Amino acid sequence: MKLEAKNVNVHYGADHVLKDINMSIKKNTVTAFIGPSGCGKSTFLRTFNRMNDLIINCKVGGEILIEGVDIYKDNINVNELRKTVGMVFQKPNPFPKSIFENVAYGLRVNGIKNKKIIEDKVEQSLKQAALWDEVKDKLKKSALALSGGQQQRLCIARALAVEPSILLMDEPASALDPISSVKIEELIYSLKSSYTIIIVTHNMQQASRTSDKTAFFYLGELVEYDDTRTLFTNPKKEKTQKYITGRFG
Repeated sequence: MKLEAKNVNVHYGADHVLKDINMSIKKNTVTAFIGPSGCGKSTFLRTFNRMNDLIINCKVGGEILIEGVDIYKDNINVNELRKTVGMVFQKPNPFPKSIFENVAYGLRVNGIKNKKIIEDKVEQSLKQAALWDEVKDKLKKSALALSGGQQQRLCIARALAVEPSILLMDEPASALDPISSVKIEELIYSLKSSYTIIIVTHNMQQASRTSDKTAFFYLGELVEYDDTRTLFTNPKKEKTQKYITGRFG
């Protein structure tokens, strides 16, 4: 699904945290948001599934369009929106349930009762998340017994089970070891044929490896947004150049 942000401003009380953000994201691409801590990356990511609604005194202005529909209109069903726009958080957050029930949870919440449909969807989602071969013989075991990297892939499978079109990932590999991080990166690359993916990352090598486009944020402003290769090898703005060469941030 195509995404557009038009003149997006976000305030937390009197604090103006995002300033006039404009961006267009193509379907079936990976877009990385980079920038120093506190620059607004995660706040902007959360505008796409209205997770900022849950933050007291947060006010979002402007438009966020998914396939041309402004998701901040009063008639938008936020629960339906969050089925379309899945989210994976920085730290793996599996439920204290079995591996199977973690993935099946969203299906059951959405009223699916057919056992065969649930079983098939759980298997399909675990395969998509490159986890099936590691867990197929222990689906009844607790998800909390999995390694950190496995737990994060389980959370990705859980997000995929309800068939979103867009997947938001807020630093999905930052809490993981290098080998698990590589698996998450490979997974992101393989999923973009089916999903539009946005990833927030502090790891610039990860952004350069996994994304088609990269957006550099600084102090609540979108400084530069371009093809990833161009932004990392030939940035147009001096601030971008300084950040990617490690001279600040």
